[in-house]
Amino acid sequence: MDISVPLKDKVALVTGSTSGIGLAIARALVANGADVAINGFGSAEEIDEVTKALAADSGRRVAHFGHDLAAIDEAGRLVEAVTAQFGRVDILVNNAGAQHMASVDEFPDEQWNRLIAVNLTAAFATIRAVWPQMRDRGWGRIINTASTLAFTAETRKSAYVATKHGILGLTREVALEGAQLGITCNAVCPAWVLTPLVAKQVEEKAAELQYSFEEAARNYFVTDMPTRRFVETHEVAAAVLFLCSEAARSITGIALPVDGGSLIA
Repeated sequence: MDISVPLKDKVALVTGSTSGIGLAIARALVANGADVAINGFGSAEEIDEVTKALAADSGRRVAHFGHDLAAIDEAGRLVEAVTAQFGRVDILVNNAGAQHMASVDEFPDEQWNRLIAVNLTAAFATIRAVWPQMRDRGWGRIINTASTLAFTAETRKSAYVATKHGILGLTREVALEGAQLGITCNAVCPAWVLTPLVAKQVEEKAAELQYSFEEAARNYFVTDMPTRRFVETHEVAAAVLFLCSEAARSITGIALPVDGGSLIA
């Protein structure tokens, strides 16, 4: 990482962290001394490999918790389980997310409810669950993963856009309530990020059009980004890491774009 933040003896819970952005955030946190609880889905073998690699690379405590945040009660149980094993939660990163694309008139009820649950309600529920212990210790860092679509919109993504707008409102409200308690709450807002899922989409488009990976990316995926390149997962992780630091203790309630300038284009 390009940024170093002393987090020794802090405990972080990162939801949606068995791959992609969440895993990069978990890596950054353990590399800077935090013990980390990861959460998310995957095969038992993949999760075991990720957990062992994070612990081996850092020497910190790392454990996986498989709670499904589509159920609101599971968020509280997740925080309880992490606190029972690690003793506390100092840093909460709400990164779990879901997506479904359909026009407004064809958007299924079950998908709307699932996206609201995972993308928005779960963030509220985990914050509510960690709040008493952060308040009692007089220190906490809460970072919510939003999106540039928290500011804009895109067709066929009504539920996703609604939840990301909602995350910004939640972030600001929580920041106000934590302002005198030593608790900050901020959001990071990435544009297109080169996760394994996105890379697969680019590869499929490149194969379809007989383009190189770079040509497919520039012509079909990052066209609205002035940098004309994907955001890297470690760049989002670095933003989160800074927001966890003491240097950022007066930064709260912000929505930080990590977007290659797409919001100004």
